[in-house]
Amino acid sequence: MEPARPRWSFPTKLTITLLTLAFIVYLLFRFSVVIPPFILAAILAYIISPLAGWFHKRLRLPFVLAILLAYLLMLLAASAFPLVLIPLVASEVSRANVDLANILAPLEQLRTQHVTLAGQTFYLSVLLDNLTASLQGLLEPIISRTLGFVVDVVSSIVWIIFIFIISFYLVKDGEKLRQWVEARVPPAYRTDYIRLRGEISLVWSAFFRGQILLAVVVASIFIAAGMLLGLPFALIMGLLAGLLEFLPSIGHGIWLTLAAILAFFIGSSWLPLPNWLFMLLLIGLHIVFQQVDLNYLIPRIIGRSLSLPPLVVILGIVTGAVLAGVMGIPLAAPTIASARILGRYIYANLFDLDPFAVESAAK
Repeated sequence: MEPARPRWSFPTKLTITLLTLAFIVYLLFRFSVVIPPFILAAILAYIISPLAGWFHKRLRLPFVLAILLAYLLMLLAASAFPLVLIPLVASEVSRANVDLANILAPLEQLRTQHVTLAGQTFYLSVLLDNLTASLQGLLEPIISRTLGFVVDVVSSIVWIIFIFIISFYLVKDGEKLRQWVEARVPPAYRTDYIRLRGEISLVWSAFFRGQILLAVVVASIFIAAGMLLGLPFALIMGLLAGLLEFLPSIGHGIWLTLAAILAFFIGSSWLPLPNWLFMLLLIGLHIVFQQVDLNYLIPRIIGRSLSLPPLVVILGIVTGAVLAGVMGIPLAAPTIASARILGRYIYANLFDLDPFAVESAAK
């Protein structure tokens, strides 16, 4: 008969736990470049998984074929979007009566003007020529780095393939992975683990529904405002604003840049304002909306779907931007809601309370 295996003492358990955590932190730091693509792959798998499961059950397809069909439909939808958008753009261009000569006219007028300051006369044509020369000087190094640009493009394609492959296997082996993790949980805590996993899954489902609702609300606001202001391509720009809402920080900058270019070169379709003044008006209104979006719409819509106070969502957005950059902004709210569930569970166990009674009382 083999002797009983000695149990680890508390200091041994504490030492092993701290060393394991330190090793995990080191791995996260060492391979931090892989974390954002893996997160994107996990989000993509989370979105694709219900659709693949539906195909598997309803159409009685093998699960792998159901996954491939779900990805194929997603790619077809992404490809169909430009096919629908291009005729829409053509219709908007013909309706706006955009004339290249009228667009370039303001630049030609600027070249013939001059400004006198402190007795000195500055001809704008000279300033524009100097600006053009400076831009050429800036672009030459960029153009000379064509090989580096090609490498960046290839690298991006590789990361996209990596994301799709990882997400495919996360969907394919998701059930096995859940069972494997569940089997590693001590039997006494297995019920708690399953319940926590379900609550966190509900949080992320609510987040995605709230994000879609936010995009629809923002697109509707921008379409209505664009038509009222006479912004060229108001419908397209409104739809673009809704899509870019998934990138709250960068998205606002991209939209404002495009809108400012349209406002300056084309102007309003009915407001009797100079193009430059219309551009400044548009920039001012967008800055106001950006504050409303970050401080009201996102906290109200996303926060309400996750049962989070608006102030918590605002602070989470700022913290997420500092800690994780662009990706930390949209993922801040569901991460906080998930951490709240885990925090309440830990708090209840520290004080020998029923963790799920504490959760129910908090709601």
